[in-house]
Amino acid sequence: MVVSGVYLVGSIFPTDNPPAPQIPSTPSSPARTCANPIVRREWRAMHESQQQDYLRAVKCLKTIPSRLGKDHTLYDDFPYVHSRTGKKIHDAAPFLAWHRYFLHIYESALKTECSYDGTLPYWNWRLDFTNITSSPIFSPRTGFGGNGSPSLSTESILDGYCVSTGPFSFTPIPYLDDEFHPHCLSRGWLDGDELREQAWELRPEAVDALMAEERYEGFNLGLEHGPHLAVPRTIGGDFLLLTAPSDPVFFLHHGQLDHLWKQWQDRDQRRVLQYSGVRAHGSEEMAEVTDLLDMGGLAKSVHVSDILRTDGDFLCYTYD
Repeated sequence: MVVSGVYLVGSIFPTDNPPAPQIPSTPSSPARTCANPIVRREWRAMHESQQQDYLRAVKCLKTIPSRLGKDHTLYDDFPYVHSRTGKKIHDAAPFLAWHRYFLHIYESALKTECSYDGTLPYWNWRLDFTNITSSPIFSPRTGFGGNGSPSLSTESILDGYCVSTGPFSFTPIPYLDDEFHPHCLSRGWLDGDELREQAWELRPEAVDALMAEERYEGFNLGLEHGPHLAVPRTIGGDFLLLTAPSDPVFFLHHGQLDHLWKQWQDRDQRRVLQYSGVRAHGSEEMAEVTDLLDMGGLAKSVHVSDILRTDGDFLCYTYD
């Protein structure tokens, strides 16, 4: 069976008519710096034992009951919320902010529910931009497994097939966006000219141009429409859906996006408190730092101002 007519990441979000620039809003009382921020590290910088502990904890989440009271696991809560609550935050000011909090909740679940004592890793795909699919992140032994296997699949998920190598081989996935559709975790890597086309968004010159953006709105939308979409389009399968967190690589990819946002903020302290754009996808209302980030029941809603600084009291982390 070939799944069609599903909700592709970025497929409905307009890119040629972005909202007009707005004056950034700033919180009246910025969060204080925390004393001992934890350090998130790039996947390759972790010892193999640390990588294995992280993979163990992710698999553990697939054994914990849903926090939302659904008939699926705690891990599955994350793609469920992303595909529903997360619809309104794409192509809008909350894109980076909402995902920053989303990653924090995921990292906290690994720690509190599965005894993980490390931090959420990130995948610096800038090191792999010439051939994303050859990245060590896809190692079957020290990574997340490789491409889908057509010969072992009973259906195609957006030209992706069941992953049959690594720690997440044959992992059951309950949803395709809003549809309950049990299937196997699927990937379908691009190759040839299509692979090179997506790599264009990840090349150093493209990322450097984004980092030179002076305003949050330009950086936020540029990162979303560029590298954010290029990686799932390269990996394919479940990663192409709004239930993209079904693929555990999602969290490391968004860790890198958050890492780049942190680097962008660190280039000029005036950027740390910048936040501007439309409040939600399809809205004409302008965003404010007093807006709440709704996590669909995964965790309490917080104000955008609470998460603008990663090293503030609330989040308390930094990057290597």
